[in-house]
Amino acid sequence: MAEKEEKKNIITTEEKKSRFSFFDFIKYKTIKEEDIQDILEELRYQLLESDVSYEVTEKILDDLKNAIIGKKVTRSEDLEELVTNSLKKSIEEILTKNQRIDLIEEIRKRNKKPYVIVFFGVNGVGKTTTIAKVAYLLKKNKISCIISASDTFRAAAQEQLAYHASKLEIPIVKGKYGADPASVAFDAINSAKSRNIDVVLIDTAGRMHVDEDLVSELKRIVKIAKPDLRILVLDSLAGNDALEQAKYFENNVGYDAVILTKVDADAKGGVILSLAYELNKPVIYLGVGQDYDSLIPFDAEWFIKRLFSS
Repeated sequence: MAEKEEKKNIITTEEKKSRFSFFDFIKYKTIKEEDIQDILEELRYQLLESDVSYEVTEKILDDLKNAIIGKKVTRSEDLEELVTNSLKKSIEEILTKNQRIDLIEEIRKRNKKPYVIVFFGVNGVGKTTTIAKVAYLLKKNKISCIISASDTFRAAAQEQLAYHASKLEIPIVKGKYGADPASVAFDAINSAKSRNIDVVLIDTAGRMHVDEDLVSELKRIVKIAKPDLRILVLDSLAGNDALEQAKYFENNVGYDAVILTKVDADAKGGVILSLAYELNKPVIYLGVGQDYDSLIPFDAEWFIKRLFSS
């Protein structure tokens, strides 16, 4: 009797499984590559249009395919929305896996005087203006600073910095044109020590990033100044050229973080994603105008909205 009852229970369970499997087939479907091919193609176009590099675009979409193909979803779900949201989540993870640097917090936390920051970047990216904006940011947060005009190569470079320093009422250390840039940085650091100044901001020459003399010069500045933070300034309008510059500086000098300029000039700033994916480098600030206060902290959520805006 017990054996018959057990068999009956087994048959009933099997019938239920069969019935549920049948209903699962009606209610759910398994995503195949052909189901999302058109969506992926549209996303590929959107990423490339936003200046995400081709290599990074392909890697991200491959990761997305691996995560989604074979996944069981209800037939009522909107595939386009599902894929796009999965991509957004993936991008957010890429952007936030790098440790974000809060410059003000970092300087206060280190409690070191002077805290030395060196800026790199090719001509035309807005490095001089960016240094002025950072100086303004520090002053606004009651952190004193001094500027080292260590670009002794480009005509008028020191005059431009001196103009900003005068407007902001911030001290500046200059040298003669053609002078040793590292010695100017050294003098600025010593001046900061003697005057109890919190931060030294070091400008550097920005010729073509493939200039071997420039690389040797930058390495020497880094060796002598021993910076606490090395910031690369990139132009968001340069697209994939900005990524190539970033790779070159990383391989030849090294840097810790990026400030991206000219983001207000209708640039989607896809290079941010390329930097995070390929080089694991955080973008800490965005330049969104010419005013001193037009330097905003990078925010991943803001960037994703901008990236996917029509």
